[in-house]
Amino acid sequence: MALTTETGTGLDRPAAWLEQGGLRPTRQRLALAALLMGDGKDRHVTAESLYDMAGASGERVSLATVYNTLRAFCQAGLVNEVVVDGSKSYFDTRIDDHPHFYWEDSGMLTDAPKEALEISHLPAPPEGTEIARVEVVIRLKRA
Repeated sequence: MALTTETGTGLDRPAAWLEQGGLRPTRQRLALAALLMGDGKDRHVTAESLYDMAGASGERVSLATVYNTLRAFCQAGLVNEVVVDGSKSYFDTRIDDHPHFYWEDSGMLTDAPKEALEISHLPAPPEGTEIARVEVVIRLKRA
């Protein structure tokens, strides 16, 4: 895996990212982190697409390990899970609040312009709860 970062070796950025989330930098976590954010670009991946990326890069990792690692990344606050329907989840490396477009014909998830979204009012949460997050997924189909 030949990644480059501002600080030198290819694993500097992924290791720092894992450290930021309080995660131990195992070989598999480092490899998956490098695929997710080693070049500094935001990504929307499914567990299956990350598994395929790992295989294409020569990394030997099971699909179960990819799922478990993505869950650990979510719990550490390093990625957000975006559920587009009951059976399909994407993992987003951009963790600020922002809306998404879900392209039904291709199954892709992309960022939507945050500045174009206005939410003027949310219902009050039930007593004893608080709103943790609001997700906006705008589903698109070709006309």
